Amino acid sequence: MLKRILQSEAVRGGTAWLAARYVVFVSRTTRWHVEGEAELREFAGGPPCIVAFWHESLPSMPMFWLSAKRLGLRRKAVVLASRHRDGRLIGQAVENLGIEVAAGSSSRGGAAGLRALARALAAGAHVGITPDGPRGPRRVAAAGTAQLAALAGVKVLPCAAFIAPARVLRSWDRMRLPLPFGRGALVCGAAVAVPREDWRGALPAIEAALTAALARAEAAARC
Repeated sequence: MLKRILQSEAVRGGTAWLAARYVVFVSRTTRWHVEGEAELREFAGGPPCIVAFWHESLPSMPMFWLSAKRLGLRRKAVVLASRHRDGRLIGQAVENLGIEVAAGSSSRGGAAGLRALARALAAGAHVGITPDGPRGPRRVAAAGTAQLAALAGVKVLPCAAFIAPARVLRSWDRMRLPLPFGRGALVCGAAVAVPREDWRGALPAIEAALTAALARAEAAARC
């Protein structure tokens, strides 16, 4: 009985709402350092693109969307969430932040999810992807991000957010659950162009840019 209650739509919806409110609260009580504001400003007023960040940064990334909105972001945002139970919970929390969700996986085939994101880009929306989600390997970019960028003719914007202090989960990605009233850093790197005829060749550049952004965010938040 308890298991059925915990898995019910009502409980999951309430949990997702509370999670969304919590991450907004953390974002607004954190002292932020922003690196790459020129790239963020260009994103806010520019054409559709793919916002990419490692899965472990997910709970801290609402700051990216809040910052972009402050700089004039008007385009709709769509993110990819997996179909399994945890993914659906994350998807509902994201929807509570005003971001639309496409169901699928960038690391396990995910053809339906990628098609949904391609349609969103074609309609003028930005999309967000964790290239190593939902199950890893950690900090290894699956092919889907580069394939989508090549197919849609858009760039990949590498980003990262890091907040200290945080609770580090014993999960495959070592996800950090940030705590309020700490220090945080948001980093936006230079957008990566993905040639349609050589999307595989862009994967190392995407991985390197994401890892560099997260390293810079961690260094800035801890200084």
